Amino acid sequence: MEGTHSTTMKGECKVLLDTTVEPEARTHTTESVKPSSKLTMALLAFTLCLAAAAAVVLVFNMHTKGPGQDEDNLDLRHTLRQISNVRAAIHLKGEHNPDIKNSVAWEENVDQSHSQGELKLENNEIVIPHHGIYFVYSQASFRVRCSSNDPDDTTSNSMVHLSHTVERWSMSYGDNYSTKSYRPILHSIRTACQKTTSSDQDEDGNWFTAVYMGAVFNLRKGDRLRTVMEEKMLLNLEDGAGKTFFGVFAL
Repeated sequence: MEGTHSTTMKGECKVLLDTTVEPEARTHTTESVKPSSKLTMALLAFTLCLAAAAAVVLVFNMHTKGPGQDEDNLDLRHTLRQISNVRAAIHLKGEHNPDIKNSVAWEENVDQSHSQGELKLENNEIVIPHHGIYFVYSQASFRVRCSSNDPDDTTSNSMVHLSHTVERWSMSYGDNYSTKSYRPILHSIRTACQKTTSSDQDEDGNWFTAVYMGAVFNLRKGDRLRTVMEEKMLLNLEDGAGKTFFGVFAL
């Protein structure tokens, strides 16, 4: 009975389709469907081929990649990033040296002083390693006595001025190494106090002050930077930690 019922249903479906679709329409529909079906099948086959190829590549990579390779690649990228972020910089500590008459004596690798990126200290001057934009800065700290117990002191009642200068020498100036001509790029003057005459040496005590300056410059490879100061002011220089310094860093 089940087979008879199934055959009857199939016959009914066939009759229904035959009676509802005109012969011309059926022919037209068959012709239009066949190319579309072929295109669909071709796209499906192409997609399956791509998926199979991707699976093969994935399995091959899983077998050929050794353990820990991802971690090694991560460490390498981190190291390269650190190297690329290293910028040229130098920071020098200053102190008074009687053998140098017109400048602070600069020291590296002392206290907080350091250097990196090929910036270096040479003959008490900072040498620029590459063309670029740099921030140049310096500070000089002083301890000045503003009172005098000498009534014949001709400097009595005069103002005490402190100055500090950074100079640059460059091949771009048209000079050579034998005839160096330095030009000021940073210069600052500060009035510390006015001298007075007093019989008490402890009166007014010492005045402490600092002269700081800094600015951005376009410097060239081989440029040299130095500081200049009057010899009489060097005797009042404060050379404790963090008080007198000279530095450059690349931007």
